[in-house]
Parts: sequence; structure tokens; C-alpha cells
Amino acid sequence: MQIVRLKTELSEEELLKIAKKREPQFKAIPGIVQKYYVKLDGQGEYGGVYIWDSAKSLQEFRESELAASIPKAYKVVEPPTVEILDVLFELRE
Repeated sequence: MQIVRLKTELSEEELLKIAKKREPQFKAIPGIVQKYYVKLDGQGEYGGVYIWDSAKSLQEFRESELAASIPKAYKVVEPPTVEILDVLFELRE
């Protein structure tokens, strides 16, 4: 699992418009099981929670042009924070 948190100068409406436009690119990523777009507590703070089928798929994405394009696409105003977590077990399969 990967959690990305970012702060943007975009309005929520603008951010969602960009996210929807980029949605097909994210759906095409090999190994991504699910991505959740989330709104955080602070002004202009949003994030993505990614569920991967393997550590290899996650690493390939992190090295991709699509991943590198996130800060520019969303007009990020400070470096995003990224957390990588190992899932111990699933409640539901």
C-alpha cells in the first residue's frame, strides 16, 4: 500500500477535473488494484491511497513518468509525503 499526501494551490473542483482527465492513465497501470482519491483536513490538502498487487508493481510505478508528473499536474506547493506500508492481512478478499 502506498499513501501520498500533497498540498496544492488548486481548488477542489480544479483538482477533481484534472484527476478525472488522468483517470485512464492510472487505470492502465500494471499491478494497481485500487486507488482512492482522498481529501485531508488542511486547506488544499489531498492524497491518494494506492493498493498494489506486488512491491515490484509499486516500484515500477514510482519510477514511471506518470508518477513523476503528479506534482506538476496538481500544482503541488511543497514536496508530497509518501508512505509505503506492508499489508499484513485483508479483512475481505
